[in-house]
Amino acid sequence: MPFLCFSSYLCGCKLKIIMKKTFYAIIATVLVSFGVNAQAIKMPAPSTTQTIKQDFALSSIEIVYSRPNMKGRTVFGDLAPMGKLWRTGANGATKVTFGEDVKVGGVAVKAGSYVLYTIPNKDEWEVILNKGINNWGVDGYKAEEDVAKFKVKPMMLPMNIETFTINIANVMPSSADVQIMWEKTAISFSVMADIDSKISKSIDNAMNVDNRPYFQASSYYFESGKDLTKALSWADKAIENNPKAFWIMHLKAKIQAKLGDKAAATKTANESIVAAKEAKNDDYVALNEKLISSMK
Repeated sequence: MPFLCFSSYLCGCKLKIIMKKTFYAIIATVLVSFGVNAQAIKMPAPSTTQTIKQDFALSSIEIVYSRPNMKGRTVFGDLAPMGKLWRTGANGATKVTFGEDVKVGGVAVKAGSYVLYTIPNKDEWEVILNKGINNWGVDGYKAEEDVAKFKVKPMMLPMNIETFTINIANVMPSSADVQIMWEKTAISFSVMADIDSKISKSIDNAMNVDNRPYFQASSYYFESGKDLTKALSWADKAIENNPKAFWIMHLKAKIQAKLGDKAAATKTANESIVAAKEAKNDDYVALNEKLISSMK
């Protein structure tokens, strides 16, 4: 009997040990599972990141920056101290990439990526482009790495801009404006590219081959106000190659009108109307009618 009791006792102890190990294993599994789920929880970033890519000139402008909110706080003079270097956003420094050589605020800047810094002041801001693209905010900034530095006047806005905003506006073939807005303050600076010399050279090169882009060349010369006599000559050659091209006839009529030859422009516009009607293109019929009406 004593032996049986001792054996039962041992069995009971082993069972308790096994049950305890099982309990701890379950707890560990639950904790691990909770940890995994906790890591998988996605929260909105306090300052969201935005990437702007704008086709510009013969390439593009790209800006990557973080967008903090006001949240009832004073921005300029507090979050962004007056007279001190500011990363112009939140988190890492704002990065600007130009796809070709440009002038920024009137200063020549080579194609490439740069950090955008500013120094806010009440009556004048300083805008800086710097080579330190790996800088975190203003950390790592070196004045000797500046590639452009210029001043702009801030503008007061009639309402608050809650979220810090950078925008590329007034996009023209060779110019655009970068706008920076937050709280009730905005600044703007220009970006300009010299595309005329590049396009003119491209046209000259293209005219030396058999398949000459007469229409494209004529259109560019007309739109950019260059040699209209040459533009008219190229339009004629383009029509010779494509006699039913009502859109080229319309371009020719606009060139003639700009040269002051209203009679010739009206005749060409009417020819374009006939060709456009045959092609069932009402848009060009209307464009030509409007051109004729404008010359009366």
